[in-house]
Parts: sequence; C-alpha cells; structure tokens
Amino acid sequence: MNNRLFVVNKPLFVSSNQYLGKIKRKYKTKKAGFSGTLDPFAKGCLIVAFGQYTRLFQFLKKTPKRYKATLFLGAYSETLDVEKISKVDIPPKFDYDEVKKVVESFKGKITQIPPKYSAKKIDGIRAYDLARAGKDVDIKKIEIEIFDIKITNYSHPFLSFEAEVSEGTYIRSLGRDIAEKLGVDGSLTYLERLNEGKFVFENEKALNPLEYLDLEKNRYLGDEQNLVLGRKLNKEDFEIQKNGKYIVEFANYFAIIEIDENVKYLLNKVELCL
Repeated sequence: MNNRLFVVNKPLFVSSNQYLGKIKRKYKTKKAGFSGTLDPFAKGCLIVAFGQYTRLFQFLKKTPKRYKATLFLGAYSETLDVEKISKVDIPPKFDYDEVKKVVESFKGKITQIPPKYSAKKIDGIRAYDLARAGKDVDIKKIEIEIFDIKITNYSHPFLSFEAEVSEGTYIRSLGRDIAEKLGVDGSLTYLERLNEGKFVFENEKALNPLEYLDLEKNRYLGDEQNLVLGRKLNKEDFEIQKNGKYIVEFANYFAIIEIDENVKYLLNKVELCL
C-alpha cells in the first residue's frame, strides 16, 4: 500500500489502536498510524495515514474539532464516562434557561483539568497508567478554547450538546465541569467526533495532503535536482525568504522545509500519491 491519508469512522467500544489494526488488515499494510486518540467509548472521525504520510501528523491543520456528546447528570464515574459509572443520584430537573446559561458560559478561552484516565503524560508516564495502578494523579490545568457550544437536547437527566473546540480539549472534562457548575456529578454516556478541521469521514476517501497541511507554499527557484537528491539549499533560492516552515512541491514529490538563518529539511522527497 502506497502513501495514503484518509479518515475512518471509529466505532463505539473499540480502542483507536485496535481499530487501526483492523484498518491495516483491510488495506494489507504494515506502516500505518493515526492522529488524535479517541476514547474506546467514543466514536467518529479518526485521521489515519499510511507510509510516508505517517510523518505528516504534526503539520496537519486539525482545528477546530467538533464533537457531539450526551451528559448524564447525577452520574459519577472515575473515568468521566459510561465505562466506570459507580454512583447515580439523579437531581431534580433543572430549568432549561439555567442549563443553557451554564453551558454557554464555557464559550471562549478557559482552563480545564484533563481526566486522570487520559493519555496525558506526568513525568513521562501516562496518567491512565498511574490511575490504574492506584497512584495519585496530579494533572495541571491546561488552557483551551471553546469556539462554540450549544445544547441539542435536554431530556432530564440527559443533556446533549455540540461543541467546537481547540486541539487538546477534553470533552469528558467539559462535561464534568458543566455538571459541576450545575452543582451535581456528571459523566458522558455518548461522545462522537464529527470533524477535525477539514477532516471529516467520507467513506475512507484518499485525501491530498497538500490541501490539509497547515503550512504556506513556497517555490524553489534553483535546480530541482537539489531537492530530489536532498542537497543543501540556499535561502536566496526561494521565492519567499522570510523565516518559517513551508511546503515545496517538485516533480511528483514535496518537501517540508524550515527557513531561518539557513534552510533545513523537516521532511524531504515525500511522494504525492492520490
């Protein structure tokens, strides 16, 4: 299987790693990876790449991310989701306007504490590994941005909402914080990622990576063979010479370079396969 970039629709109650294994078997490929782990209980948009394209994840434009979620008000779970609900104490029904005001109060730049059952690293160890070992998990607050959030349905005690968020946002934590502001526990019973930037599920259609890279295009004015052979490049030979990271196309390949005092390859001779 050649280079390929596409979106899969991860089903519920399968880990992202397990589903990647299924995709690798389906396409008969060994070199594959995904970006943006989805929790096992969550479903939806998962970006997958094969071959050289697995090296592109850090350069892709994946914001804003959009999610659909359902929050069980009054349900306590260590994992903040349906998998470990240990206590349910359903509160009286809230006034819809009060709930709407609380939900919409999260719009904008805010801080949140990631779930202790998450892939967040603490001194090099995944938070969920510490939590499963029964150790204290001290996770620092992070700054995120909620670009938009709205209620889609409120059938007490279940509150459904959609949120458009910055990279690094934990929707489980957002659900917990909404419930906390209402004065109750809360755990997600449903979570679906609808898109990451322009990435959306389209029946695993192969995508042109040049349309999804979060980089400006630059033009090399020198001998194209320098790029083909990975030779040293001079700043003066580029159409745009200001400092930054750029995509440079040549033949049926492209490179990602960085210009500062000198020019260095971040990736070179990546074959364009469509």
